[in-house]
Amino acid sequence: MNKGPDMTAPKPITNEKGLATFVALILMVMLTLVGLAALKLADDEISIAGNEMNEMVCFYAAEAGLETASAALQTDYETSSTPGQTLPAGVQSLNSNASVAYVTTDNGAAVMDRLTHGTLAGLNALVKTYTISSIGTSLTDGSQVRLTQEFECALVPIFQFAVFYANDLWTTPAKDMTVTGRVHVNGNMYLQCSQSLSFDGKVTASGDIYHGFPAWSGTGTASGDVNFKASDGSLVSMNQNGSWLDASDSYWYDSASTRWGGNVRDQAFGQDGLNVPLANAGGDPHLLIERGSGNPDSYEHKATFKIIDGVPYTKIGSVWQDISALLPAGTITNTSFYDDREDVWVNSTDLDMNLLQTSTYFPSNGVVYSSDQRTGFNATRLVNATDVGNPVSVFCENPVYVKGDFNTVDKQPAAIVADAVNFLSNDWQDANSNQSLRTLRTVSSPTVVNASIISGDCVPTSSSYGGGLANLPRFLEHWDSTKFTLNGSMVNLWRSTQATGQWLYGGLNEYYTAPTRDYRFDTDLEDPTKLPPETPVVRSFGRSGWKQTDVGYVST
Repeated sequence: MNKGPDMTAPKPITNEKGLATFVALILMVMLTLVGLAALKLADDEISIAGNEMNEMVCFYAAEAGLETASAALQTDYETSSTPGQTLPAGVQSLNSNASVAYVTTDNGAAVMDRLTHGTLAGLNALVKTYTISSIGTSLTDGSQVRLTQEFECALVPIFQFAVFYANDLWTTPAKDMTVTGRVHVNGNMYLQCSQSLSFDGKVTASGDIYHGFPAWSGTGTASGDVNFKASDGSLVSMNQNGSWLDASDSYWYDSASTRWGGNVRDQAFGQDGLNVPLANAGGDPHLLIERGSGNPDSYEHKATFKIIDGVPYTKIGSVWQDISALLPAGTITNTSFYDDREDVWVNSTDLDMNLLQTSTYFPSNGVVYSSDQRTGFNATRLVNATDVGNPVSVFCENPVYVKGDFNTVDKQPAAIVADAVNFLSNDWQDANSNQSLRTLRTVSSPTVVNASIISGDCVPTSSSYGGGLANLPRFLEHWDSTKFTLNGSMVNLWRSTQATGQWLYGGLNEYYTAPTRDYRFDTDLEDPTKLPPETPVVRSFGRSGWKQTDVGYVST
């Protein structure tokens, strides 16, 4: 019996046209989905980028608020020595995209504190702080960024610097010289020496640091090593393998950073100047020692004992009283001697420091002021001063001369601030002052001074560079390498206006020969309780504590 076909078996598909259409349709759907996903991703990226851009606009707007308030505070201090009664605050539209609102808060009374950041880290200062808060807002989507920062004004006692110059510093010592402690110069440094010159501490300059002197100075180049302190504490020369490294080198920043590890900084490092704050904004610091009439910066206002045109006064309450007849006999005397550098006879008001300190009229706050505007070349001379008795600062509009050892018995915080500061040895004799330098003005015994000084120098010329740092303390004798020790701080704030005789050395017109100079920074000055009375300060501005506190949105 024959069987028919199996009706249950599947039949092969012989027409594939429908299958191709189906596959094409699936691919189109998949490509469409991929395209939509790509468009969505692109849209999200654009949105994210837009949000980031708006947030960045807010951030920089907030930064602008911080900068505006900081600049306003600094300007107030520089023009009037104090901030205005209304602290910086405001709301500003920076452009069509953003606005900023900022406010400044006074954080309270200034406090003595040790600085912890910047090039002055480690120094003590009277620090006044403010907190600036700034909110930047996007005008596109309402996003906001809030930034806060502390702004500080620090008043740094100037005697914490071993050396401080308000103008260019020049030095070319003939013998070995080491400067310990910090050095700051508001200008350029020109350094060279015959043997070795070493700076064993941080060195900063708001100008440039050079080896050698400019050609116009008429001073040749000396080849002795000039060393700065490296980060490991060693002294490393500016000269390596016969090549001098200074600010004229195109790789100065990188090379100086590597060689001295940040201990040497000039304007290439962003170093700013440090200035004495004056009520007479932009005035000459020489105002500090000029008379008080019409001069709010004068230290005559801070003194409690003064000598005006040879007459001594003490301050009782707010009234100055003439005490000529009340001081012990010999406390104030008038004499004269010859200054060979100035080529003039000096009318000297001599102040016997021992008699003053044993009297009842020693200044209650330790500040002595002296000014003599009578006819002639006038000066104040400190004599019999081995024991000054108490902390003392002498401020004088004229030159000051110090005769013999100073403050060597029961050492006290002491300062001498004058148009020029001159040191006369223990062997000085007024009667021989205009006699032969090498026969009758010869020093035989070492002389020691424990005091910080602020003095002036003379404008350098092509024939005299002024003697530089080594000759900031002035001499008039044939020291013939006898040792002179100065233990304190050396500061040059002005050009002398009275003692303007030019420095020179050697030849027929020599007026002194150099001592063996033993200049030391007195580390007691690092203790704020051991600073001389009413030590002048320099002002520094800083910012710290920057932070971003929140990011949010407001309705637009």
